[in-house]
Amino acid sequence: MAMMNLLLLLLLLLLAVLHLCLLSAVAGDDAIVSRFQEYLRINTVQPNPDYYKAVDFIISQAKPLSLESQTIELVKGKPLLLLKWVGSDPTLPALLLNSHTDVVPFEESKWTHHPLQAHVDHTTGNIYARGSQDMKCVGMQYLEAIRKLQSSGFHPLRSVYLSFVPDEEIGGHDGAEKFAESDFFKTLNIAIVLDEGLPSPTESYRVFYGERSPWWLVIKAKGPPGHGAKLYDNSAMENLLKSIESIRRFRASQFDLLKAGGTAEGDVVNINMVFLKAGTPSPTGFVMNLQPSEAEAGFDIRIPPSVDAEALERRLVEEWAPASRNMSFEFKQKLTGKQFLTAADDSNPWWGLLENAVKEAGGRTSKPEIFPASTDARYFRKAGVPAFGFSPISNTPSLLHDHNEYLGKAEYLKGIDLYVSIIKAYASYESKSGSRDEL
Repeated sequence: MAMMNLLLLLLLLLLAVLHLCLLSAVAGDDAIVSRFQEYLRINTVQPNPDYYKAVDFIISQAKPLSLESQTIELVKGKPLLLLKWVGSDPTLPALLLNSHTDVVPFEESKWTHHPLQAHVDHTTGNIYARGSQDMKCVGMQYLEAIRKLQSSGFHPLRSVYLSFVPDEEIGGHDGAEKFAESDFFKTLNIAIVLDEGLPSPTESYRVFYGERSPWWLVIKAKGPPGHGAKLYDNSAMENLLKSIESIRRFRASQFDLLKAGGTAEGDVVNINMVFLKAGTPSPTGFVMNLQPSEAEAGFDIRIPPSVDAEALERRLVEEWAPASRNMSFEFKQKLTGKQFLTAADDSNPWWGLLENAVKEAGGRTSKPEIFPASTDARYFRKAGVPAFGFSPISNTPSLLHDHNEYLGKAEYLKGIDLYVSIIKAYASYESKSGSRDEL
């Protein structure tokens, strides 16, 4: 009987310990999510992001981790924060974990929850906020992964840098581009960069080794004004509509390739009309019996590395905006020149390390892709440093720039463990392969 009582007591003690451990884990997860929510609530919405508040918050998170920090203003009013976890061998090229602090605007009325409240739906576990996927999640996951690695007693062999850059959502020209081109960046001796990717609707994680070039194009048409009841040739609106129809047919041909399967999103030319501007304003709207003398439309075009950009521009000049139809065009943004890719095969040790690290964390990567949009990774590749786009989000619809952008709590926490595995693998890699001198 005494032995039975002793065993029962031990069992009760074990259950109590397990219960305390479970409570501690839940409390720890809640604290992690709470820190994420705090970052999401900082208003870094373009065109007036509060960069300094975001930088101050990240510094407050870095201090308990004893990370070195410095704030750089390559452009006044646009701070770039650089953190450093010092490795034990400073001669080895370092790892850079990049993220951007700004987010795109939103239409509040179209959201179920306010985009800056970081509301958690306790039924689904979804965290609703602008930036929950793009890409405040990744920036905080870097820090949480380092927190976990330090708690486990891990010390990096290579130094690990974390950059929190401005302006990615408006092209990154005053942020990552200037950073990657600077002499200061060269002194960091970066071997590999990780930047943002895209959520995956399946179990596997998407990895990107290059991206499409952005062309932000405005096509303008001119013609004689006329009575709204009159039919005549070469009005501004008719000329513009001819161009829009021609572009629409080309877009449909590219979309058909995608729908047929076997072609990835990043391997077709993407064209979307983003605005249409015409008409003569009146106090009540527009003058209805007057055909306007000018009209214009804006297009977001993304061009894969495999496409002949010069041939596409000839099509623009000859077919989409011919001067013979009183058409003209201008580029609001146009990335030209060589498109740099990062090898995603056995020739690149960083690819194998990433693939294996994801596998060791219980996940798997899908076939490497061309990123369908544009990220800051292109500037690092152009500077001669390999870069992968990777956001550890699976089983989730891609809602970047969409209404009701969200990230599941469980998916966010799982992503931290993936970065624990990746950072550990990268920061422990002993070879000097990947130094700037060898690239």
